Amino acid sequence: MAMSQAAFKAEQAIGHDDNAVTEQDITNPSLSGRFADPSGEKMKALAWMGKNKVEIVEVPKPAIVEDRDVILKVTGSTVCGSDLHLLHGTVVELQKGDILGHEFCGIVDDFGSKVEGLSKGDRVVASFQIACGDCYFCKQKLSSQCEKTNENTIENAMYGGRTAGMFGYSHFTGGFAGGQAEYVRVPYGSVNLLKLPDNVPDEKGLYLSDVLATSWNCCVDTRIDKGDIVAIWGAGPIGQMCVDFSFLLGARRVIVIDNNWRLDYIKEKYPKAETIDFSKLEKGESVTSTLKKMCDGRGPDVGLECVAGEYPKGWAHYFEMMLGMETDTSEIVNEMITSVRNFGRCGITGVYVGFTNHFNIGALMERGIRLIGNGQAPVHLYWEKLLKMIQDGEIEPLKMVSHRVRMEDLDKVYYKFEAKEDGMQKVFVETKFSAPPCEGSPSLTKY
Repeated sequence: MAMSQAAFKAEQAIGHDDNAVTEQDITNPSLSGRFADPSGEKMKALAWMGKNKVEIVEVPKPAIVEDRDVILKVTGSTVCGSDLHLLHGTVVELQKGDILGHEFCGIVDDFGSKVEGLSKGDRVVASFQIACGDCYFCKQKLSSQCEKTNENTIENAMYGGRTAGMFGYSHFTGGFAGGQAEYVRVPYGSVNLLKLPDNVPDEKGLYLSDVLATSWNCCVDTRIDKGDIVAIWGAGPIGQMCVDFSFLLGARRVIVIDNNWRLDYIKEKYPKAETIDFSKLEKGESVTSTLKKMCDGRGPDVGLECVAGEYPKGWAHYFEMMLGMETDTSEIVNEMITSVRNFGRCGITGVYVGFTNHFNIGALMERGIRLIGNGQAPVHLYWEKLLKMIQDGEIEPLKMVSHRVRMEDLDKVYYKFEAKEDGMQKVFVETKFSAPPCEGSPSLTKY
């Protein structure tokens, strides 16, 4: 049986390791021969090389480490807004050379002796979180809270408990190599891979890895009732899918708040939605006052936060974050709290890592607002339902996909995505193993 991370850590503690590497080197097989495929085969991967710097690197193909591992040939990956937090270095415990990417699909290339239900050549999509399948939370399909796949002590101390390990998202979430690569090792492969049927191409099935489950969880966990008015902060891919899901769940109106060309994308792709550009409000007006006027003076029933806490709007939070006095800004959360009606519901699905200042706890308590941390979406709870919704035509993931790009250009894509250039929304990243584009896929853009 291959060595587990816990066993490897124990081995190091007694000084047995000849190479003096750390258990965290599992994120980058080039740092330790014991995690590299013995064939010596190399692969391209996107690696974090320091704050605001990513590069395409050549590293060894990963090896099977444990007998429940699966090695995938990656046929599709993407860039998520939360990847930008890694690029900026705002997520703790990143190390130079870490392979990024938490959303990917692929073809089964090899697997350990205890993998069940999979065969070589199967098309699969991976859950972005790594679940064991056996613990208290996994037995309820609450895969994002797996108790066995993330040994990080800093997260445990900060949050009062651990969350599941995640692919390509720093050692804070377990130190696992990501899928923005040509190959990836998937621990507990029978648990964390979902077979894709022939009528669901990679360009649609890929997004079951994260964005579809995250958007659905945001809506159902916050709760949208028939006839509700829903306000969504953020017009990126998560916000866009929340528009679709809000209407599917019976929302009467959906209003999207942002400040750039993405609102034009919303108007084109989701014509039933209304929009607010907060950068163009009249003097003396705010997002809160505008929403009140649009919603009979009371405000929307539900607010959904699909942005994250990294982006300050005012100088106070800007300088406090610069000085390390807080990790996240409370401005959008405060806007939601003051905007929704009394006893309204607010869900936070954007990434907030640590601590914030100037939180409007008085408005939360006095007006009876329900503030809900949606958490990392438990993908396993939803992905079969969402797969059927794709098959039945209830949702169309390609609506949010603006670009098809090459693995070789992924570093450039990160910078384009960050700068919101070229009208870039969700991308599909092809590799040398990808099938020809499906109908409706954007044409290939080379950078």
